[in-house]
Amino acid sequence: MVSVTKEQVLAKLKSVKGPDLEGNIVDLGLVSEVFIADAKVYFSLTVPAARAQELEPLREAAERATKTIPGVKGAMVALTASREPGSTAPTAPRPAPQRAAPAHAPAKPAQPQGKPKTDVPGIATIIAVSSGKGGVGKSTTAVNLALGLQATGLRVGILDADIYGPSMPRLLGISGRPEQLEGRILKPMENYGLKVMSMGFLVDEDTPMIWRGPMVISALNQMLREVAWGELDVLVVDMPPGTGDAQLTMAQNVPLAGAVIVSTPQDLALIDARKGLNMFNKVNVPVLGIVENMSYFICPDCGGRHDIFGHGGARDEAARIGVPFLGEVPLAMPIRETSDAGRPVVATAADGPHAKSYLEIAAKVRARLEELSGDGARKMPEIVFE
Repeated sequence: MVSVTKEQVLAKLKSVKGPDLEGNIVDLGLVSEVFIADAKVYFSLTVPAARAQELEPLREAAERATKTIPGVKGAMVALTASREPGSTAPTAPRPAPQRAAPAHAPAKPAQPQGKPKTDVPGIATIIAVSSGKGGVGKSTTAVNLALGLQATGLRVGILDADIYGPSMPRLLGISGRPEQLEGRILKPMENYGLKVMSMGFLVDEDTPMIWRGPMVISALNQMLREVAWGELDVLVVDMPPGTGDAQLTMAQNVPLAGAVIVSTPQDLALIDARKGLNMFNKVNVPVLGIVENMSYFICPDCGGRHDIFGHGGARDEAARIGVPFLGEVPLAMPIRETSDAGRPVVATAADGPHAKSYLEIAAKVRARLEELSGDGARKMPEIVFE
């Protein structure tokens, strides 16, 4: 196997023009320290926060250039925001702290004409796993959170609500089509004890979904309400990334007991995460907490810890707005490898250090749900050791 060096990466990155086509991103000092592990390259580009959106093509160009280096199997490049001396991270208007409503309490509709939320028979609690943007590891977090909740003794299912980019079939190593029962009811697929439904089971993996909003909403409602879920303590909904129509409709119409927000540490990802937080606040869905994914990187060669995308941003954001910080998950090759192979770490390496992060997050989510259940309505079953 061809060995890749930092010098090769930096030399290649000098071919990428800087913002406004001036200089190159290396000489302009935009490239963070470069880390290479298992022929995969990790680094970030520091750009002005105000120009982050327009400079996304710069990030893509750097990633493409890196992937052309002989021996490179993959690249992960993130944008992170620069700060003026003495400044703080860019922030959205700070909402006033609110006491979260109990999970069983009826949510107020966001609009006077909004339809009331109706329960899904057999499902005691529904929670959403959300992110303000794609690429932060939301789906990997969702599946390992579901498995972690199952490890606490709960009956758990997972709904892949990402119509355009379904990932549960791959993450859980499931293929085939769901069986159709009486009428239009589908039997969910299953692996590792989780009941699962995803658009990925209904269309071929390489089939592009070009549906408009109403079709997406209809498909989501069918996958939620026309599936034989049976009796579940918790249904985890892997939400689409962002805060568009599909996400808002799900938050308004589904009786969510709470939402988990997934973000990476850098300022720009947190800006998008705040949008998700604000969306759930507006529809009176309690935020169960924030997870910082790709929090740090442990070099497999030297064992050193490196904060490639910064560190602690999600913890600071949780403290700032007054919601629980659920934990941090490292940027680790075993998590990526087991996810790609359909063998999530919580299911296949539950005693390992990476699974431990998810199991601790799951325990906090369960505790938060029990706290929000207030007087005991829809309370989680007790764990009994015999």
